[in-house]
Amino acid sequence: MTTQHIQVWINQISTVLDSPACLSDAIAAANIKPPFAAAVNMQFVPKKNHAVHPLKDGDKIELIVPVTGG
Repeated sequence: MTTQHIQVWINQISTVLDSPACLSDAIAAANIKPPFAAAVNMQFVPKKNHAVHPLKDGDKIELIVPVTGG
């Protein structure tokens, strides 16, 4: 049995994930630490949906870290 893969873009970096994949898989692959916001194909995804939001080949994921300062 062979493993299927999908290619997604995380913050404009090509990443290959095992399929099926969800947003939380991409977040783990990016090794990002909270706090951050996540969007898939320019659509915000609430944190409560990260583990159930399915990804498909070619999805563009943005993980946005807040900037502090004055």
